[in-house]
Amino acid sequence: MFQFKRIMAAVLASLAASAPSMAQETAERSGFVQMLADGINALGDFVFSTITIFGLEVEWIVAFLALPMIILTLYFGFVNLTSFKRAWRILRGDYHDENADGEVTQFQALSTALSGTVGLGNIAGVAVAISTGGPGATFWMILIGLCAMSLKFAECTLGVKYRDVRADGSVAGGPMYYLERGLKRRGEGWGKAGKILAWSYAIFAVPTLLQVAQVNQSFEAVSVVTGFDSEGSRWGFGVIVAILTAIVIIGGIKSIASVTSRLVPAMAGIYILGALVIILSNVGEVPAAFATIFNSAFTLEAGMGGLIGTIIIAMQRAVYSTEAGLGSATMAHAAAKTNEPISEGMVALMEPFVDTVVVSTMTALVIVITGVYLDQSGAAGISLTSTAFGSVISWFPWVLAVAAFLFAYSTIISWGYYSSKVWEFVFGGSDKSMNLFKIVFCVALVPGAVFSVSEVYTLMDSMFFLMAVPNVIGIYLMAPELKADLKDYLARLRSGAIKANS
Repeated sequence: MFQFKRIMAAVLASLAASAPSMAQETAERSGFVQMLADGINALGDFVFSTITIFGLEVEWIVAFLALPMIILTLYFGFVNLTSFKRAWRILRGDYHDENADGEVTQFQALSTALSGTVGLGNIAGVAVAISTGGPGATFWMILIGLCAMSLKFAECTLGVKYRDVRADGSVAGGPMYYLERGLKRRGEGWGKAGKILAWSYAIFAVPTLLQVAQVNQSFEAVSVVTGFDSEGSRWGFGVIVAILTAIVIIGGIKSIASVTSRLVPAMAGIYILGALVIILSNVGEVPAAFATIFNSAFTLEAGMGGLIGTIIIAMQRAVYSTEAGLGSATMAHAAAKTNEPISEGMVALMEPFVDTVVVSTMTALVIVITGVYLDQSGAAGISLTSTAFGSVISWFPWVLAVAAFLFAYSTIISWGYYSSKVWEFVFGGSDKSMNLFKIVFCVALVPGAVFSVSEVYTLMDSMFFLMAVPNVIGIYLMAPELKADLKDYLARLRSGAIKANS
């Protein structure tokens, strides 16, 4: 889902080679601007710095996010598995309460959150994992995705429990609220710590309104099949995306939920249908593909270091894909119509399952079945996925371009809602303030397909992952409370105190 600093550095190096004027522009920078640029680059170097695990280097932020996925899965008694069937019943409305606080149905809340996570990472991220870590990376990616369900359950439960329900029925939620309110319940001293964590999260989250990366990626996917790559077409594409985004986000969460509840199933359906056509037309090779994935997951051909390296690659891709721990999805789930926070947490745990276990596995099977990962031509990312689909369905790269656009667009409008809640927390929720936000958010999309500025991407990526630090710390601190709430909810279900709709 994210553009990473090292990738952008390579892109900028290429651009610099073909555009000497960039160096001149840099030389003409004022001392103040250059100081800011240096600060941003230093921040990126810190956020994406590496630590050594079993002799291999991995970004510390990846390890920081993967660890609570595993710990909370064990701590909550594998809630990701034991509550999956119950989550499906909640999602289909068996326990729906029309009179409960909230603005959208639990299905719409899940759709909005899914539209922010199911995206280009599922198309390109899996291909990157396989091309660098082999087919076995898929197995570990799925395993880590299953553990991510527990972390998503925890943060989204807190999102509903400590949301702010206004007199007009509107809702505001997210880490900014549950970090402060949840820790304040522990005592006066904890309240101050909660406020520090909440404001740290909000400040780190403000730059996420710059969704230029999604515009850039979706244009590249469309450009591959259309051949349009002029400066005018890039500006035009940015304007179109901005207008389409404005139409939706002006209406707020209800409008966003209405669109995403239709768009997410549609875009996922298009992509999965294409994958199924390939998989079913080669159904005899599916067992062998799974065997390749499983055997490669435990191969020691490259030694223990090679095995650990594969696991680390899978961990990176799964962490980036699910966004579990970033706290962003909690803002969508906080708007769900329910008075049972645990129930929404259970709905939320389905996000990583759909995102990583279902969609990403489909991608992996297509790549392994077609054998394109064995080609040493250097194709990687979305180009590898496109090649895999195109090798069986010659015209499918066009469909993939449409799916990529829809994935990116849905992500943009979801993050429009997330960013609006952060903006409201920091700058206030007056009509004037929120109208200004919508203008800034949409206008900022326009140059996304035209420019690729290193400092902008470094700042945005760094802020994305720094958001997770105060959020995960708060979740650790409130984990005992969540465990007690889960036990109470399950007890009331067993006793009949909570009854399913007839």
